Amino acid sequence: MRELKIFDKAVNVKRLLICLYVFLAGLLVADFFISKHGHFSWENAPEFYAVYGFLCYLALIVLAKALRRIIKRREDYYD
Repeated sequence: MRELKIFDKAVNVKRLLICLYVFLAGLLVADFFISKHGHFSWENAPEFYAVYGFLCYLALIVLAKALRRIIKRREDYYD
């Protein structure tokens, strides 16, 4: 008999995602109350680091897709 894992049930995955979203929302709210000491003026903007991180994430995705077009090979390349 196969052992049932915790993430095999969809309800557990949904609970985990809800906990993750609540935690992230808490971090966004907490950012308004934390005193920042940035070197540049834009670093003191609310949610700057969240937006910066998301934009870097998007840039990585776009660069990876562009790089894939450059270096991909045919399926039978090594045959």
